[in-house]
Formats: sequence, structure tokens, C-alpha cells
Amino acid sequence: MQKLLIILGIVLLLTGLLWPWLSQLPFGRLPGDIRFERGGTKVFLPIATCVVLSVVASIVLRLLSR
Repeated sequence: MQKLLIILGIVLLLTGLLWPWLSQLPFGRLPGDIRFERGGTKVFLPIATCVVLSVVASIVLRLLSR
């Protein structure tokens, strides 16, 4: 459990440090992501982004489990 928390902390730290470059990736603006804006209300449903990230995570986990 300790190793998992340390690894998770390192991943979060790296994500925070790399955020200026990661935010320029096309994730969140893929076809299939739904965005509603009415007045002061904004709703964003990243359906396509979630599917792509799920597929990538599944492939990585399958490769690591071998």
C-alpha cells in the first residue's frame, strides 16, 4: 500500500509539472465530447475522451501484467 501511494504521489506531481504541455493535447476537444453552454451554466461531457483513455489504460495494464 505504501508503494502504491508513493507512486500515485509521483504521478500526480509529474502531471502537475507537465500540465502546461499536457493541456495542449487534443483530449477534451475530440469529436464525441459534448459541451453545453447556456447563460452562466457550462456542462462538459467528455465521452470520447473517456473511451480513448480507457482503451489506452487497458492496453498498458495488459502489457504490464505479462
